[in-house]
This record gives sequence, C-alpha cells and structure tokens, in this order.
Amino acid sequence: MSSEGLHVPREQLQKRTLNLHYAITSLIEELEAVDWYRQRADDCDDPALKAILLHNAGEEIEHASMALEWIRRNDVQFDAQLREYLFAEGSITEREHEAKD
Repeated sequence: MSSEGLHVPREQLQKRTLNLHYAITSLIEELEAVDWYRQRADDCDDPALKAILLHNAGEEIEHASMALEWIRRNDVQFDAQLREYLFAEGSITEREHEAKD
C-alpha cells in the first residue's frame, strides 16, 4: 500500500512533512478500519458481535476525526479547504464552482 512508506529518502524530508505523513497515514488507516468494521457488522449474524463491531467503528471515527483536526491545525491548505466545505449547506459541487469564481 502506498500510504505505508515514504516515497523519498527520510533524510530529504522536513520534520513537518514527516509529521503530516504520519497524520495522513493514520487518518487513512482509521478510515479503512471504519470500513472494515462496518462491512463485518453488515455480514455478521450475531447481534452481540454486530453491536461490538459497530461500537469499534465508532471508535475509529473518533480517531479519524482527531487526526483530521490535527492535520487541519498544521496545514494551511487543509485548513482553508475544510473551512470551505465542512458543515456547508447546499450542493458540494456548486460550492466548489462558487469558490473558484
């Protein structure tokens, strides 16, 4: 998986770039875990296990949200884009067109 490793030698990267890489990789992993838990819950025929799997998915959403917030606080481009699109009403794609104008 491309998110697991660095694409250039570590010594060529700024510490900020490495920290963002760690956060982005963690965000990807948390989102994958949400997907895996939800798929397993959908396929599970035991109500108690299904409840546990859905609970675990919720925990991973919390972790992903925390990682995303750290990224937002530490990257001005993410901050600007998240402020533009998160919690906005109406069409997302129309909002993009409006933002470009």
